[in-house]
Amino acid sequence: MNMLSIRAQRFRKNPAHKAEFLGLLARPIPLPLINYVLDRTIVKITKKYPTLFNRLSGHHHKTFLIEITNLSFDLILCPNPASPHLLAIRKKTGFHADATISGSFLALIGMVDGRLDGDALFFTRDLQISGDTEAIVCLRNALDDVEGSVASEAASYFGPIGMLFLTILIKMANEHQYST
Repeated sequence: MNMLSIRAQRFRKNPAHKAEFLGLLARPIPLPLINYVLDRTIVKITKKYPTLFNRLSGHHHKTFLIEITNLSFDLILCPNPASPHLLAIRKKTGFHADATISGSFLALIGMVDGRLDGDALFFTRDLQISGDTEAIVCLRNALDDVEGSVASEAASYFGPIGMLFLTILIKMANEHQYST
């Protein structure tokens, strides 16, 4: 058995290796491309769900750092309804945020997709929070108020390829959740 077939077999059998593979795939993607996709996505989502900001009253000026533990970049969310921003930054930039949410990409996407409960992720330590916890709870409540899935909505903006990518991510997340 050659090394490639051993890695392929390990990839099929172990969901953690799939998450690691996802991180390797994302590493060479240039930040400007990631930020273009994020900007396009947040603008369309906020136009479709303008009430998303209602639950964030008093926290519109806050910055949220979303640390994706198994990718080479993190996200900064500024939920100002007049000009919302979601920006990817490389790790170790020393960015100071009002609130920080940290977890694996699959856990975070599962929470945004509405399949995974943020409280359960927190208590199992799959999700860590720090800073302004009231702002984090308001953000979670705002996402919970969205009818349907924010992740599905975002993927749909990129047509069949976006939906296929989300389907693969959800399958990986489900396999990872049930294997741990």
